Amino acid sequence: MSDLHRRDVVIELLKDRPKDLLVVSGLGSSCWDLANAGDVAENFYVWGAMGGAAMIGYGVARAQPDRRVLVLTGDGDMLMGMGAFATIANNPVQNLAIVVLDNGRFGETGGQPTHTSGPADLAGIAKAAGIPTTATITKQAEMESLKEMVLKTPGPVVAVTKVLYEDLKFVLPSNSGSYLKDRFRTSILGEGAA
Repeated sequence: MSDLHRRDVVIELLKDRPKDLLVVSGLGSSCWDLANAGDVAENFYVWGAMGGAAMIGYGVARAQPDRRVLVLTGDGDMLMGMGAFATIANNPVQNLAIVVLDNGRFGETGGQPTHTSGPADLAGIAKAAGIPTTATITKQAEMESLKEMVLKTPGPVVAVTKVLYEDLKFVLPSNSGSYLKDRFRTSILGEGAA
């Protein structure tokens, strides 16, 4: 069991955020948690592409090898797209970290249990797919090592962070896909790139 609160985890991960860090969030709760921690141009919110966050982050990491890329996603999103682990392991990049905020629930559809509330182990699946560095975080005492792994350990890394299931207020960033794409692209490539 875990006593970690997902918003506290995200705030702690992004405290003193490196200026060049790019963050891609999965849909739903991880999107709101990222916006709650601070809406900046280097955040890319995946509003409706369930299962796509890890592969979008992987594409950004491949295109920007000199920037660290963090994917923040949930267990439901990662279960939907767990084939991403095999693809990423097959052609790895060192600048990619994936943090799965695992509350064992499908938060966007009513809180039904996901497979991770049972025997499914996403860190184990990532390891078996060939991801070299994986971890499961369940305690506050592990947060410093999580932050070190996410920001500094050569990737790809996958850290499954077990968090409490909570019904929290939405903190909504823009939901305009063209605006978010242009803003993110400009933050990476500069003015005139959008």
